[in-house]
Amino acid sequence: MSPQELKSTVSLSLVFVFRMFGLFMVLPILVLYSKDLEGFTPALAGLAIGAYGFSQAILQIPFGWMSDRFGRKPVIVVGMLIFMIGSLVAASADTMYGVIFGRILQGCGAIAGAVTALLADLTREQNRTKAMAVFGMSIGLSFSIAMLLGPLFASWWGLPGVFTSNAIMAGLGILILITMVPTPVVSRTDLNTKFSKSDLVTVVKNPEMLRLMAGIFTLHFVLMALFVFLPQVLEKSLEIPRADHGWIYMASLAISFVMIIPVIIFSESKRKLKQCFVGSITILLAAIAAMSNLDGVLIGIFLFFAAFNFLEATLPSLVSKLSPSGTRGTSMGIYSTSQFLGAALGGSLGGFAMQNWGGSGVILVCVIPTALWWLLSVTMKQPPYVSSMVMALDSSVSLDARTIGKELAIIPGVEEVTVLDSEKTAYLKVDKKVVDMTVLRQYGEC
Repeated sequence: MSPQELKSTVSLSLVFVFRMFGLFMVLPILVLYSKDLEGFTPALAGLAIGAYGFSQAILQIPFGWMSDRFGRKPVIVVGMLIFMIGSLVAASADTMYGVIFGRILQGCGAIAGAVTALLADLTREQNRTKAMAVFGMSIGLSFSIAMLLGPLFASWWGLPGVFTSNAIMAGLGILILITMVPTPVVSRTDLNTKFSKSDLVTVVKNPEMLRLMAGIFTLHFVLMALFVFLPQVLEKSLEIPRADHGWIYMASLAISFVMIIPVIIFSESKRKLKQCFVGSITILLAAIAAMSNLDGVLIGIFLFFAAFNFLEATLPSLVSKLSPSGTRGTSMGIYSTSQFLGAALGGSLGGFAMQNWGGSGVILVCVIPTALWWLLSVTMKQPPYVSSMVMALDSSVSLDARTIGKELAIIPGVEEVTVLDSEKTAYLKVDKKVVDMTVLRQYGEC
């Protein structure tokens, strides 16, 4: 990547990280620190945890469309300002309903699609995959750090202080966007980030894609439901001080990150992705079962994050592999919507179960969808071992889009091709163990 592309990638990743901090930091502390608020019930606390997911799910795709029409940076600034207002509303709330309203407003700043589109505008086709990888890693890192900072900040400043810090971080994100992120001269059509209505039916009719949508829904459903339950168990049953909860989450995440890297490499290099995927869901079930017993809570947390990290990293990769060439943007739009709906319903139903049936009810609410997901994963097809590739076509190639597409399609290892003649760009699905890159580079840079 050029220095300008690297700067754009890092600065945009920071913008998104500061926003994600605000959404993640409250997970391990909201149930514990909202008990003094008027109207507190476990059901409302669970609703507050997942509330942002409802507005995110509804507005994720519309914000992407608005960024196409009104410009990326203005839409991102508006989204960050809405997030800031929501944080301040939650910080000043003295009732559970005020916190829930603040969380809904936080979710209304649904800028993920606009940020990835801006990143596509500011990077060349051949470097975009690297930029998106950095962007994805930053989200994972923000989750880990937020798990640590949330309990620490809450122990110092309480729940209002955590939400106030969210607003400050949003302000820093806006400052970085304005001062560090270049304004693109033109908006590029990138099928890996753009949502297309015409491709929607194609994606939804694909049963393998629907399995993945159900998977990300379930994964975030369980995550949010468990955070209605776990903080109280750690504090009341295991007598671990609130301020120390972050270290437990952070240690579990750090160890699991180290352990899953070899598994990810093995699953790709040995082409055992389905086996590792099903195995991770099995571990997820075991982790939830372990949490039903006080003696197994800590080991259950570790097992959960080990499985969660592998699945969270693998699911987008599978979406990329299985989505038809040139429809990844549409696929990821549906994927993100499924993820946020899962978070919303997980927090809400987890809180309802906690209020009516206690911890065993939350465990049951988590086990049922996870078991159904396990059945779906066992019956899934072995995924194709292909990689998405974007090629900037050589301007000296005078062939039309259809001819270029036909010539690229017959190259051994090239599975799918979509060519945008107006953008001089080709979107490929290739088997890197088979394809000859020197032949591909005759048509452009990739």
